[in-house]
Amino acid sequence: QVQLVESGGGLVQPGGSLRLSCSASGGIFSISNMSWYRQPPGKERGFVATISKSGSTDYADSVKGRFTISRDNAKKMVYLQMNSLKPEDTALYYCNWDLYNTWGQGTQVTVSS
Repeated sequence: QVQLVESGGGLVQPGGSLRLSCSASGGIFSISNMSWYRQPPGKERGFVATISKSGSTDYADSVKGRFTISRDNAKKMVYLQMNSLKPEDTALYYCNWDLYNTWGQGTQVTVSS
């Protein structure tokens, strides 16, 4: 059974940083693209960042230069380093395992003073 578990969310002040983690289990990790999405309150889920099996990355325009996605194939982990956080980054953040179209349960990020 493939499974994703996100962690690392929390409450942070504007300008602060957080590092989200996503742990994968039960499937083949190294050959799959992995992505982060987010769902702000009252809005639809949207793309944040993706990393290919070779390590190529792509980002939503709204987070370019502030967020960095990375992966550790040996640990079956994907990370999202978020810097210079803004109130509009407040959302439930989800990890996606492209190979199996599997989602985690999400981790809440709240940016507020």
